[in-house]
Parts: sequence; C-alpha cells; structure tokens
Amino acid sequence: MKYENTRKIVLEAILEAVELGLIHGTSGNIALRADEDDVVAVTPSGISYSKMTADQIAIVDLNGKWLDGPFKPSSETPMHTACMRARKDVRATVHTHGMFATIAAMSGELLPVTPPQCEFVPVGIVPFTMPGSNEVADRVVEALGEKGRAVLIKNHGMFCCGKDMKAAMAATIYTEEMAQTAYYAKVAGVFQPMPEEAVRAMKALIEADQAV
Repeated sequence: MKYENTRKIVLEAILEAVELGLIHGTSGNIALRADEDDVVAVTPSGISYSKMTADQIAIVDLNGKWLDGPFKPSSETPMHTACMRARKDVRATVHTHGMFATIAAMSGELLPVTPPQCEFVPVGIVPFTMPGSNEVADRVVEALGEKGRAVLIKNHGMFCCGKDMKAAMAATIYTEEMAQTAYYAKVAGVFQPMPEEAVRAMKALIEADQAV
C-alpha cells in the first residue's frame, strides 16, 4: 500500500474525532500531506469512518487530483489542498461539523476563556459558502491568513490546521472546547472571556514553549 504510514495517521485521527463526538456519520474530513512526496492523504467521500481501513484513504496531489485509493476523495478536498498550497507550514488539516463551533460561527465571535485556548486565536469567521466549492476553499485560506490555526464557517462547521496531525487535532479539540465553554457560560449569564493582555501573554508563552 502506497503512503501506508500517512494513511494510518489519517485513519487514527478520523477515528479519534468520531470518538470525541467532533464528527458524526460521514460528515467532516481529515487530510495529511505525505513526507516523501507532494501528495495528500484525505478521507474518502461517503464511507463510514467507524469501519474504514487505511487502504481506503484516498491519495490526491496538491491540486486535488485523485491519484490512488478505491473511493473518491472527500468533496471538501479543495479546502484541504488549498490550505496546504498556501501555507508551507501546514501539513495536516481537519474539518468538522462540531455543534458548538457551528453555533459560534453563527454568532460571529469566538473568544478564549481558558489559557490553553489562547493558542488558537484569533479564530476567523467565514460567511456561508457552498461546501466543496473553490470559493469556500479560497475564503478559508484568506481567513486563516499566514499564521491562523482555526476558522469557523457559518452554518457549516470548523476548519483547523497544523504542522502535523497532533497540532491540527489540538486546534480542533480546543476550538470546539472554546465554543462549548463560551456557549454554556453565556447561557448561565457568567461569560467572561480572558482579558486581551492575558491572551497576548499566554500566546507568547506558548510560542516560546514555556507554557505549563
């Protein structure tokens, strides 16, 4: 099997996302750029993730052309490959339809309430655009900018990226957590996001690898 290790990493990540409740059914998709070539392993379209095997993960080039795998790549492949073309630092991407991130996308704002969440802000907001289109791919890339790790897509979900799968999954998990804690805090009437100066200080500690 070509790109066996890369495919296995994608499979492990999608199963983790399902287990954490970030992905349901066949919604959401994950991609990882292979170390050895300019190709990307991406989850296939319309296949149950819970029973998926590594050899069923699709392989595409950086323009999204289907190269290998028994099932066609995710319809959201343009979003994943566009991000990797635009950002040389990005090797892994995760797109989920998490409930709280989707709600936060409709509110138009997402602010951290705990120190670990600070690493992933600012979180850009992308207006609703048809899923799977080049337009939504372009808007996601624009909202991420040069250093962004997470964006929310209105009425759709969340898109996160990282230098490797561990980093991309961390962005996904903490951004969903940020949205969830903010939602419940607002419902309880106690929402108090971290002060901007504290967020900046925390980001600096994390970037310097000095966070506890």
